[in-house]
Amino acid sequence: MTVTTGMCSPYGFTRSPAEETATLSWSDGRWEVGGRPLAVPPQAADVAALRPLRGLVLEWPERPVAEALDVVAGLAAAGVPLTCQDPPGWVRDADPALAALIAAWTPEADDGRPDSVADLRREEHSVRLRRHALRSGGVGTGLAPVTVVMATRRPHYVGHALRQLARQRGVGLEAIVALHGFPAARIREAVAEFPHPITVVEADPDAPLGAVLNTAAARASTGIIAKWDDDDWYGPEHLADLLLAMAYSGAELVGTAPEFFYLQPLHATIRRVDYSSEVWADHVAGGTILLGREIFEQAGGFGPLGRGEDAHLLRAVEAAGGRVYRTHGLGYVLRRSVGADHTWNLPLAHFLRVAANQWRGFRPSVMLEAP
Repeated sequence: MTVTTGMCSPYGFTRSPAEETATLSWSDGRWEVGGRPLAVPPQAADVAALRPLRGLVLEWPERPVAEALDVVAGLAAAGVPLTCQDPPGWVRDADPALAALIAAWTPEADDGRPDSVADLRREEHSVRLRRHALRSGGVGTGLAPVTVVMATRRPHYVGHALRQLARQRGVGLEAIVALHGFPAARIREAVAEFPHPITVVEADPDAPLGAVLNTAAARASTGIIAKWDDDDWYGPEHLADLLLAMAYSGAELVGTAPEFFYLQPLHATIRRVDYSSEVWADHVAGGTILLGREIFEQAGGFGPLGRGEDAHLLRAVEAAGGRVYRTHGLGYVLRRSVGADHTWNLPLAHFLRVAANQWRGFRPSVMLEAP
């Protein structure tokens, strides 16, 4: 794996741990887990050996040791779940945010029920740790601006989509919205309320979806292009997390795992975990694709198709020598309804069959920060 930082990355994070917690203790001037010393800084082999664990319970040295904190920061950057009920004062003084994060999580065993959230809370904790540690280490800071492209046939969803986009944090952005069969006058109010630069294009209603998206992308003024779906939900760190994943992986295209689905007719939320995250992949959720403009143009853009335009782009990027990385999908929820409202029409029963978790109502991860 090629990364753009000397720190360990979340690559290889395990959603469902096979082993319970272990103790990370400071002994004879070094950290040990079960008598096995950790390298300074932690190496990929150290992190890989910790992946099966539910987490690590930290036993800090009583007095300040800079090297001890550096190792813990490296483990946090790798997304290793860390916990300690009462970090010593010197840790709270040195890195108050990290100390607070470590103290905020208590490991719980997953009971195997469809509505269990133990593994989900563990992964949310991991995401918070990695965000803080990587950015504190200079990874994923000074983020490049992004052009977000969206094609829509549904004027009633445009306001929803732009509100999701408007709440993105830490990223400069512009929006290019391609209207696929209705006039711009129907979304005038939603556009007027959008706080970032926005361009609205009235596309040929008979053009395939992929061609419409390419029409929008051709108007990009930044070096990074992200795709946005009009009816889905996005957390406020969605774009920042994708750019962070691009920074620590070195991938040309990043996206999230398609994990959370809101089944609107059933008023139920499901989570599927058969698509692993923090891996090199050939598939990501289409509504989360983010890539450099240069590789986008080399690949020929989205496939000029009515369906499958995302998969066409993924294959074309790989054919052009680009690599695809899939990060966590906790800040993204796909909406699924019935009828012709979607470009892919899997029955709702399919999502129930593949669900690892099911909840009544709209139940996203807390990372979505749903209002």
